[in-house]
Amino acid sequence: MKKDTCSFSGLPIHPGHGKRYVPSMVVSTKPVLPFVSAKACSLFLRKRNPRKVAWTIAYRRTMKKGTQEEMQRRRARRSKKTTVRGYSNMDYESLQKKKSERPADRSAAKAAAMKELKERKEKAKGKKK
Repeated sequence: MKKDTCSFSGLPIHPGHGKRYVPSMVVSTKPVLPFVSAKACSLFLRKRNPRKVAWTIAYRRTMKKGTQEEMQRRRARRSKKTTVRGYSNMDYESLQKKKSERPADRSAAKAAAMKELKERKEKAKGKKK
């Protein structure tokens, strides 16, 4: 069986489906217009432009949707290479080492650093007097 194409949307109409419209007022060269649905027929009768209706084939052609070039462009994109960088005056290795430490070890090291800082401040205070 032969598939017909919709006069409005350009979609294929399978046998036993769709709606046919015969314009009675105007004598035309193509008297029977096949439509895929009543929706397509009503849009045609309201004189809507199929290039402005998003689901039609005409719209997809004007907006260049689903073309082979678009598919090839997507495939051609290169993936970004991740670079290993340090952060705020620290190199990557020291960052990783700090990240892998346990929270208890980190808090102990922090307490030791604070204690050492306090001692240094008191020593500096003693020198001033």
